[in-house]
Amino acid sequence: MDMTISRQKASGGASGYLTIDLGALRDNYLKLRAMAPNAVTGAVVKANAYGLGAEVVAPVLYDAGCRHFFVAHIDEGIALRHRIRGDADIFVLNGLQPGNEASCAAMSLTPVINSLEQLAQWSAYAKTLGKTLRAALQIDTGMSRLGMAPSEIEALQTSPELLDGIRIVFVMSHLACADEPDHAANGSQLMVMREASLLFPDAPVCFANSGGIFLGADYHNAVMRPGIALYGGAPSSARPNPMKPVVRLDVAVVQTRTVPADTLVGYGGTLRTSTETRLATIAAGYADGLPRALSNRGAAYFNGVRLPIAGRVSMDSISIDISALPEGTLTHGSLVQIIGPDQSLEEIARDADTIAYEILTGLGQRYSRTYIQPEQAGATDRGE
Repeated sequence: MDMTISRQKASGGASGYLTIDLGALRDNYLKLRAMAPNAVTGAVVKANAYGLGAEVVAPVLYDAGCRHFFVAHIDEGIALRHRIRGDADIFVLNGLQPGNEASCAAMSLTPVINSLEQLAQWSAYAKTLGKTLRAALQIDTGMSRLGMAPSEIEALQTSPELLDGIRIVFVMSHLACADEPDHAANGSQLMVMREASLLFPDAPVCFANSGGIFLGADYHNAVMRPGIALYGGAPSSARPNPMKPVVRLDVAVVQTRTVPADTLVGYGGTLRTSTETRLATIAAGYADGLPRALSNRGAAYFNGVRLPIAGRVSMDSISIDISALPEGTLTHGSLVQIIGPDQSLEEIARDADTIAYEILTGLGQRYSRTYIQPEQAGATDRGE
């Protein structure tokens, strides 16, 4: 699909249109895989594939050759197992909550073990089954979020029976600052990971997230697990985004009006017009993933013209200043662009003082969703 197409009018009564280009998603996966041909390239599809629909996204990635999928919670893994073939491996990044062992094993999910407690759970369940169960082992290399601390790794070395019934399919860690290529933490974590992985000489290493892939071959190892880059987000804050855009968001105008100078706009009257101003109210707000922090800072676009947000973002609506457009350009049902060629994920995130991940995963379910299949690349939708 040509993501530069300007939609002019709503159709079918929807208030907003989220267009998801699955061809671009596939191409992003293939691009990342080509950067490390000797590594296995998986895909992070947690949080419902970053809000875009894991049930649709995962099969496209599977067809592109992906066989390693990463989710956060076991419920995500179970849902995904029903969507993709059994030869795909599904890894649960948060590991096991007590009581999840039977479901995890029954659905052929592989937990990422983050602590000795989780390891003991999984080992005990393996013994009750009388079989060996797969697991990935996460090491905390400096992020202090998930993963085994050095003292726990030492315990595994002195007490190898803790791994009874467990086959470690790979050891992994997570880079805290991979989107900042020059950050000293990247090299520090790499050194810790190398030292820790020596303790598990038969286990492959999984280290690179989206940003890590762009840090170079030292970070690629055996398995890579990109996330945000698959969905068109920038893997690095210091370089131009090399990924294809995957999402476009257009929102409908509900009402237009002209107000005189010295008029208060929105909750709290945080904007007072200085001159006669033409306003449009659009049908999305913070309940639809457009943060309240965009109030008086962010913008919508129409045919390349920036239309500043006027006043506070409401739950279901936003006022925008359309004075820069010729009168009558926007009417009831006209569509303005929120994410697209004129405003990237990173740009709207910057205006909201957040990150692209939060914008992407927060896009709600009230938009009409159009999925453009890979074979439809170059086609248009809704007759435009």
